[in-house]
Amino acid sequence: MTQSLTEANSSARQPGRRFSLWAAPLVALSLGACGVDREATGSIRSAAADYTQTHPIQLAEMPVTLNIFPGAGKMDRATSLRLKEFAENHRAQGVGQIEVLFPAGAIESARLHAALPEIRAALASGGAKGSLSVGEYPARPGGEASPIKLAYRALKARAGNHCGEWPDDLASASSLQGWQNRPYWNFGCAYQSAFANQVADPRDFEAPRAEAPVDVEMRRRAIEKVRQGADPGSSWKTTLEGVGG
Repeated sequence: MTQSLTEANSSARQPGRRFSLWAAPLVALSLGACGVDREATGSIRSAAADYTQTHPIQLAEMPVTLNIFPGAGKMDRATSLRLKEFAENHRAQGVGQIEVLFPAGAIESARLHAALPEIRAALASGGAKGSLSVGEYPARPGGEASPIKLAYRALKARAGNHCGEWPDDLASASSLQGWQNRPYWNFGCAYQSAFANQVADPRDFEAPRAEAPVDVEMRRRAIEKVRQGADPGSSWKTTLEGVGG
């Protein structure tokens, strides 16, 4: 610090050197403002500028599961509808057999096994074909209710990396790692995971869907309306009624 003050006093006595002494710090400051990249070393991972590269959406065969709790009597309608929808999804995207697992050692084990014919009928109503793979799994301890588990494998989309990883301390004052003006490692991971779960058909991430055949009748009606000078669009009528009569 003493040396810099000495140089500043010397420059005040020598006007010809004033520009050269002050220009160097200004140039360094301008370069630093642009965010000079620093190479990360050790176990530190640097996130890419685009979160889709750090957390890419990938396709993989994963299990699709459903847990059901049949009542004491006949299977209720809500459970039957869940099984029907489960079978419809298996028919559309499933791979291999549907697996049905009963809790082994549970108090209600006999009653749950008796529900297999109703499970088979509900799955058949949803379009499931072929045979089921029936097995057992250890029942939950402590008298906790154990469900009947159904599963099949299907192509699913997911974020390539696990969310919630923080390899860098964003508030650390002991290093310049947080000064690099880069996205932090976990940035965009939650969005990518939610986006992957919301897409009905994971294959849409790889290629667009093929165009469906045109509706000839709808096209004919639209052309006729244009020829007659009428609006070819759909007309939606809304009736507004007062609240409370």
